Amino acid sequence: MQKEFEMSMMGELTYFLGLQIKQTKEGIFINQEKYAKELLKRFDMSNAKGIGTPISASLKLDKDEKGKTVDEKTYRGMIGSLLYLMASRPDIMFAVCLCARFQACPKESHLIAVKRILRYLISSYDYGLWYSKQSCFDLIAYTDADYAECKVERKSTSGNCQFLGGCLVS
Repeated sequence: MQKEFEMSMMGELTYFLGLQIKQTKEGIFINQEKYAKELLKRFDMSNAKGIGTPISASLKLDKDEKGKTVDEKTYRGMIGSLLYLMASRPDIMFAVCLCARFQACPKESHLIAVKRILRYLISSYDYGLWYSKQSCFDLIAYTDADYAECKVERKSTSGNCQFLGGCLVS
């Protein structure tokens, strides 16, 4: 009984494991605005021009074996930071996972794609997940797949998302 009392004395949850949490009567909003801004600063992208999408619809990344090699440590650091940001940003998931495939030998074309994701964050750093209290309790799932679209290994790619009561849960 004493532990329950101590938890209530701490007040409303506002920050947890890098997630900013805003609770209102209508629901809960979770984002990583502070982390996104720090990420942009860490990779010297704070002053870059923002962009409206994380990846171009026409972009087809491949191994780019003839391309100029870039620093693996920096590239992996960018990818790792973006992977952590995906906890509250499903809008960047496809682009980040696509770029993550080339961590073994990143080329300049891959780095340009990652920097585009960072430029997208400039114009959307305050995006996050909204969980409304008014939602119904229906489970809805969506899935998509392509057939052998990967230019590198001719593998298929698929993805899915699940909503519970209109709120993204997976």
